[in-house]
Amino acid sequence: MASSKTAIPATDIKIKLLPRSSKSQIMGKEGGVYKIKVNSPPVDGEANKELISLLSKKLGQPKSNFEIIIGKTSRMKTVRIQGIDMASVADLMEKSKNQ
Repeated sequence: MASSKTAIPATDIKIKLLPRSSKSQIMGKEGGVYKIKVNSPPVDGEANKELISLLSKKLGQPKSNFEIIIGKTSRMKTVRIQGIDMASVADLMEKSKNQ
């Protein structure tokens, strides 16, 4: 029997993470890469945790839907988000810019 399940969308976004910032916020998109500032230092995964927390809050998705698939120890990252399509991500990221 064929399964009639609808595929859950997954979206990959590229991020330039700027740790140790005065305020955690989404700065906008430049050249296909989202610039995001976080307060936490890039030590013991703290900046990554804060990034996932910020994205979860701004995109209205549970933290478990986010995975850093490239760049866990780099400022340039690719994050996979389950359960949301690219158009929705782009819209929510734009609305969250500089907040």
